Amino acid sequence: MLERIHLEILTAIKDHGTLTKAADSLHLSQSALSHSIKKLEGQLATQIWKKDGRNLCLTPAGERIQTLANRVLPQFLHTELLLNQISKGEMGSLRIGMECHPCYQWLLRVIQPYLEQWPDIDMDVKQEFQFGALGALLSYEIDVLITPDPLFKPKIDYIPVFEYEHRLVVSESHKLAQQDFVLPEQLSDENLFSYPVEPLRLDIFSQFLNPAKCSVKKHKYIETTEIMLQMVAAGRGICALPGWLVDEYSKSMPIKSIRFGKSGISKQIFVGIRKDEQKIDYLSDFIAQAKKIKMINECSF
Repeated sequence: MLERIHLEILTAIKDHGTLTKAADSLHLSQSALSHSIKKLEGQLATQIWKKDGRNLCLTPAGERIQTLANRVLPQFLHTELLLNQISKGEMGSLRIGMECHPCYQWLLRVIQPYLEQWPDIDMDVKQEFQFGALGALLSYEIDVLITPDPLFKPKIDYIPVFEYEHRLVVSESHKLAQQDFVLPEQLSDENLFSYPVEPLRLDIFSQFLNPAKCSVKKHKYIETTEIMLQMVAAGRGICALPGWLVDEYSKSMPIKSIRFGKSGISKQIFVGIRKDEQKIDYLSDFIAQAKKIKMINECSF
């Protein structure tokens, strides 16, 4: 019945559209691909693909199989990589997915001592998974997820490693700069800069403005932390960032952070890993190193 080659063929057809390009990508002949799918169609008694002009398109049955391929093939590749590393005597690889823009600066503090302790570990940080990495973790495209907003699932463990306060950022000359805390209604005339994330996932909206039925004058997306803070320092608007990050930048920029309300907004950075990999040494040690950085930050800020 269904075999791995069928999943690879349908994925190649989905990606390339033609039998010729799909065969080339798999380093197989067109006849081999056609024969394999015709045999599967005979076994399933249903059509898997059909011609659409010069291209091939998947039938509903083919689409269902290809959806399965999206989940299963990355797990094949992940397992093969691990087995290959074992055969070569290598320790493994650590692919980190970032679901948090400002967390990158924090991660740099974790990576340096970790790499010194684990010289045989190959590491990669995948920032393209920002704000959508849970699926990548479940499908074995990454090994670790860094996020301040965990979506709890049965197959994933989230370990809190770093506590911080989310704070409003203004220029030193801003009218709010001398206040200890800010109220929601005080931001109604402000231009807010944020990372390109839907407002419902931004803490300044979900935990501060929306509950008070308030908003800002204008909301603009900026992708980089440095540009965002330059705009704030120039008096063009406000933003919201982790307090420890603002403290770092305020050493060289005329900016100041202010608490959201009297109680503030408390946050944590979590490390998400798959449950069946909790006891892998280099993964558990990454978490331990992340917690160690937390203690250094608490002492520094």
